[in-house]
Amino acid sequence: MRESIVCLEKAAKAFAAPEGHSVTALGAIDLSVRRNEFLTLLGPSGCGKTTLLQAISGFVELDSGRILIDGDDMTERPPYRRPVNTVFQNYALFPHMSVAENTGYALEVAGVAKAERAKRVAEALHLVGLEGLERRMPRQLSGGQQQRVALARAIIARPKLLLLDEPLSALDKNLRQAMQIELKTLQHELGISFIFVTHDQQEALTMSDRVAVLSGGRIQQIDTPRAVYDRPKSSFVATFVGASNLFAGHADGVQFVTDDGIAISHALPGSTGPATALIRPEQFFLAGPGEGFPSLDVDLEQIVFVGSVFEIFGRTPTGRRVIAEIPAARRSLIGEIEQSRRARLAYDPSAVHLIPAEAA
Repeated sequence: MRESIVCLEKAAKAFAAPEGHSVTALGAIDLSVRRNEFLTLLGPSGCGKTTLLQAISGFVELDSGRILIDGDDMTERPPYRRPVNTVFQNYALFPHMSVAENTGYALEVAGVAKAERAKRVAEALHLVGLEGLERRMPRQLSGGQQQRVALARAIIARPKLLLLDEPLSALDKNLRQAMQIELKTLQHELGISFIFVTHDQQEALTMSDRVAVLSGGRIQQIDTPRAVYDRPKSSFVATFVGASNLFAGHADGVQFVTDDGIAISHALPGSTGPATALIRPEQFFLAGPGEGFPSLDVDLEQIVFVGSVFEIFGRTPTGRRVIAEIPAARRSLIGEIEQSRRARLAYDPSAVHLIPAEAA
């Protein structure tokens, strides 16, 4: 059995802009999606993630390159002949059909017998937790219930691959977070690959086996959520995936000196040459006088309480802005620096990540 369910080979697509020039949506992308994998396409608006999803489903025709699904070349095959289903952002439910009718519509069109259709509708609705709501109309459902109907309709045909184009964006925060876990659980139970599109970094990190970060129609990095967050390969990935403090400078052994003369310790002794040092805000902690941790001294600009953490905004003596996140449990220390308007932000050298200059 092939390890990959989807392979894109040099997939390229450009669109004509109203001004007369062309805009690259996909720049000769190579991508392999593993079986039973939850892969998220993450990036800002216009980066190419939805175009990539639509190319896999067949709704966008490539200018060049190939798309293989389970080893079969799908490049010229129309959408209805691809073993793929899509869940859209607006769910696209038929308003005049009940939950059961919406769910089983594809089977009805395919001529599946009524008894078999009813059985598979019941199985699909059980999987998404909608038993007992078979007769309700879409207008009688909450946003989360409508999303579940769209999922049931997508999985009932037993596709080899499920594509999800920002299906949670219309939900409120609490429901969205609950659905993230449910989607991941459902993907595990179905045993099929999901390709999920989002611009929400936390969503991507929460749900994915791997994350592909896109920018300008190209994949900037594809890796596990932890690797993308802890070891970004470029400054773009570092700034797009989570908050970051980036320091351009030069590495020499275990010492790194920024362009404005700040010394930063790290635990990568083989690193030399121009680079950018990354320290995430949550990797800072407040150190007292005499404690032997490497640190940055900052003058406070603002302290913001956001529930679980205090966000500290400050500037170094050279004017460089630094962001730190201190757990709310350390609120006694927060009171001290509020009075002095200065803070010593300590860090562990092993938490510092260096991005080579050519990648940064």
